[in-house]
Order: sequence, then structure tokens, then C-alpha cells
Amino acid sequence: MFEILGISSQALFGQLLIGLINGSFYALLSLGLAVIFGMLNIINFAHGAQYMMGAFVAIFLLQYLGLGYWWALVLAPIIVGASGIVIERLFLQWLYKLDHLYGLLLTFGLALIIEGTFRNQFGSSGLPYPMPEALRGGQNLGFMFLPNSRAWVIVASLAVCLTTWFVIERTRLGSYLRAATENPTLVRAFGINVPRMITLTYGFGVALAALAGVMAAPIYGVNPQMGANLIIVVFAVVVIGGMGSIMGAIVTGFGLGVIEGLTKVFFPEASNTVIFVIMAIVLLIRPAGLFGRGREMTEHTATAPKTAINPPPAMAPPATSRSEAVAFVLMTAILLVAPLIVYPVFLMKALCFALFACAFNLLLGYVGLLSFGHALFFGWASYASAHAAKVWGLPPELAILFGAMVAAGFGLIVGALAIRRQGIYFAMITLALAQMMFFFAVQAPFTGGEDGIQGVPRGRLFGLIDLADQTSMYFTVLAIFLGSFLIIYRIINSPFGEVLKAIRENEPRAISLGYRTDRYKLLAFVLSATFAGVAGATKAIVFQLASLTDVDWPMSGEVILMTLVGGLGTVFGPVVGAFFIVTLENYLTHIGQWVLVVQGMIFVACVLLFRRGIVGALMRLTRVKL
Repeated sequence: MFEILGISSQALFGQLLIGLINGSFYALLSLGLAVIFGMLNIINFAHGAQYMMGAFVAIFLLQYLGLGYWWALVLAPIIVGASGIVIERLFLQWLYKLDHLYGLLLTFGLALIIEGTFRNQFGSSGLPYPMPEALRGGQNLGFMFLPNSRAWVIVASLAVCLTTWFVIERTRLGSYLRAATENPTLVRAFGINVPRMITLTYGFGVALAALAGVMAAPIYGVNPQMGANLIIVVFAVVVIGGMGSIMGAIVTGFGLGVIEGLTKVFFPEASNTVIFVIMAIVLLIRPAGLFGRGREMTEHTATAPKTAINPPPAMAPPATSRSEAVAFVLMTAILLVAPLIVYPVFLMKALCFALFACAFNLLLGYVGLLSFGHALFFGWASYASAHAAKVWGLPPELAILFGAMVAAGFGLIVGALAIRRQGIYFAMITLALAQMMFFFAVQAPFTGGEDGIQGVPRGRLFGLIDLADQTSMYFTVLAIFLGSFLIIYRIINSPFGEVLKAIRENEPRAISLGYRTDRYKLLAFVLSATFAGVAGATKAIVFQLASLTDVDWPMSGEVILMTLVGGLGTVFGPVVGAFFIVTLENYLTHIGQWVLVVQGMIFVACVLLFRRGIVGALMRLTRVKL
């Protein structure tokens, strides 16, 4: 039958086997995420980096101690799990009284530190890991050849997953774990050390990631980016299965691996995006996921009510519009004379990212919604603007307008899906949808793939001003930035903005007052996406290039970092943060991959020590609203 479709049974079963192998890793990694989330209510963004660490520890054990694969299966999870315990004690324990999203941001910073360190030491090409003698060869099943190494991965992963499920769901230890999640005070009354249980649980979840890394090493090799390339897919798997669901992680991991493998046979172009498409469909039908419990999240163990991720400054007197006006005039004056001192191209890049950060801050700082997928709007507006200018010959003003409209359209679609959930769920949904569009950008012919769209003409603004001149281009970018900044400022201080702040502070109360909060959140999401699109479209014209870098998920992390550094929920904070980060990157280019480490350290410092950011700290000292 398959031969009629032009597909050999050998190819079909071969892809089915690959799907089962991928599903094994999806299941192990998503199981670790589910265990950590179920106990700590933290999405461990460092999970991919810890998976990579497991593979590298296996190599270190072999090279320096002569311990092979079988010893690594035992020792690597213990070593990496112990590092997870250290992370929980040093960093995560201080976040349990805060919003759950702080844990997501902190572990994202840790992931940057870990990956940057390994990339600086070993490069991006990776290292081979020898296949153990016992796993070489295979079995001829008649309809296909089954390598022993692949069979081992499938069987071992399934055994580990089912054992973990049994321990958590069917043993006394598991009942203690579940009880500590729901009612830590009662569990303490029975003499159980809940904090120690939390620490060991995080270590165990990390150990599962390391175990998957060891098992992957002989098959895929070892490189510092192996976790970053996989973790986004695993997040989608977790969302589909249901956050915190152990069985959901196992069933969905294996099932989606098989579906992905079969898609490579029947529709290869969709193999990279099929999981994200399934995620979108599941969210429409069952927002809590296939095995979800229908609730947003549980309160964390042993904690009081959490501090919101966007605490209001609440430190300035009400009548501060004059100080904001003075700050705007001062900012404008500095930017007008800046080209006389600083290279205009650098300033234009900083202004584009400043507008991007202001757009992001409109959503997180004033609505309380953390989008981890804003690169989607920034990057696709860049592609749309570049294509319109180069292929269609549109003038720059229409090309930028077209890019903003494309971003607004994507914002409407993504927002309609994402606002059905809150908190960590919202962040993961936006991240997964953005990554789906990243894979589409890789394959779409009009994006230029790895090369991007190059040689984008700057054209003549309104047919009069030649933007090939750097000075003309700079003042055009400045005008776009200042105009957009003023519109965002007006939105924030309008009655609509006041409703957004009310939703951020207490959404149930806003609903009780008769506001349709979903509509307000959706409109805010679309506005944020639109201004992010203006920034991306402008950047494409300035640098005459649209590339995959602008649409990939690290770009979303970068704009979050800019907003946190500058001051979340402040008017001028994102601008200050954008200029600070762009300047930092510019001066640190000579240190190579260590830039990732520096960014990660700034992330961690902001989450743990400087949550108000630069402008927030200034407001606290001067009691002036900015």
C-alpha cells in the first residue's frame, strides 16, 4: 500500500524508528520538566543546558577517568543532579515568594551562562562519543534493520519514565511529594522536611535531563547547542500534555515523536512545525492540555502569596507628568546631538531595539503578560518590510507600514490563542508559536533561508529624502522612535491604559467591575506586536537585511533582558535598558561567546537583586516618576 504512495515500507519504518527515538528524548526531558513544575511551579529553562551537560560529563568521564558509557549512565545524572541541587539552594529558593515567571527568567539566564561557557570552551562543532561495544550492530526484523543502540534508548527511556510515574503516583514517597505541593504546612506537621524534599526533587528532575543527554551522546554526538535546539520542542510537548502532568509528559512525548517521524515520510516540509501546529489545535480545544487538570497552577510549597512579576513602583507622587515631560525633552535633545559624538549606525540599532523594548514593556509592564515569543513580530515584520522594499519596490514608509501590519496580523492570531491562558502557560504558548514560525522562515523561499534577504534598498522617504545618506536615515529612525514612544506613552496614560493596569493588579476585580478583560488583553497584545513590528521593519531598512537572527527565540530573550535592566513597568526604562545592552554587546564583541555568559549573569542579577532596573532604582532614590 505504501509503495502505491511512492513510499517504501523500509523508509516508513525507518522514520517510525527515528520518531520513537526522538519521542524517547522528548518524554525524558518533558518528564523532568513536569516533575520540577509539579513540585516547584517553575519552568526550568535551563533544562536543555543540563541535558547538554549530561552529554559533556559523559565525555569528561571517558577522557579523564577512562569510565565508559555504562558508568556515565549512573555518574553523569548524579553529578549534574548535584549541580541542580546547588542551583536550587543558591538561586531558586529565593524566588518561591515571587511570581512563578521569575523562576523562568532566572533559569533562562542560567541557561545562557551554561551554554556560553561550553560554547567558548568547545566551539559549536561538537565532539563525537564512541558507541559502546554492547550497543553496536543490530537486528534484522525482515521489514527493517533495528540498531541495538536505538532499541536500547527506547526501552530504557520507557522504563525510566514508567518507574518515575509509579514512584510519584503509587508510592508513599510520591504521596508525600504531591501533598507537599498542595499543603506543605500539613506535611511539615508529620515531621517531613519540605524544603529538603523540594531541593531533591529539583535535583532529580535535572538528573533526568542529564540521563537523556548521556543516552543521546553516542547517537547524535555532543555539542554545546544540543539542548538549545531541543528545549523549545520539549516546552511544546509539555504544554500539549498538560503542565505538571507526569503521564501527560510520557504519553505526549512518545506520541509526538512518532507523529513527527511519520510527518517526515508523508509531508517532510512540515516535520519541524507539526508539533507546534498540534499544540495550537490542542489549546483551542483543551487549553489545559490533554492531561491537564484544568487549573492555571498550584501555589508553591510553603510560601505566602506571591509578589507579582511587575510590582508597581508606588514610590512617586501622583502629579509627576511634568517630570516625565522634562525627561522626554532631555532624551530628545540628547538623541538630536548624539550623531555628532556617536556613530549613527550604532545609534539607529539602539533606537530600533529601544522601540522593541517599549513595545514589549507595554505588554509585560502594564498588563502583566510575559511573551517569550515577541521575536515573531519583530522578525517577521523585518522580513515583510525587506521583501516589500526589495521585491515589490515599495518606498520605505510603505514598506515599514506593511511590516507593522504583518506584525499586527500575527499578533491578533497569536494573542487570540495565548490569552486563553495566564502566567507560565502564556509564556510557553507564545514561545512555541514563535518557534513554529521560525522553522517556517527557515524553509520559506522568500525569506532567503540562512542567507536572509540581503541588499534591501533604503529608497527615498516620501519620494524626497534619500535614505542612503546616514544622517537622513538616522533622523528618520529617530522620528519613528519618538512618534511611537509618544503613542505608547499616550496608551499607557489613557483610560484604556488604566484598565490594563487594573487587570495587571487584580484581574478578577476588573471582571467584577464589568470589564471584558480578554478583549483588553488581546488589544494590548496586538498593539505591542504592532510596535514591535515597526521596530523590526525599521531595522530591516536601516541595515538593509532581514535574517533568521531577528525571528529566533534568543531575540525574545534579549528584549526581555533590556526591559528588566532598564526598569519593568516604567516609561523610560526600556529605552535605557536597550541602550545599555546594545552598548554592552558592542564593546564585548571581542570576547566571543562570553557575551552569552555576561548576558546570563545580568539576567540572574536582575531577577535576584535589581528587579526595579536602572530607572526603577533612580525613581526610588529621587521619588520622581520616569
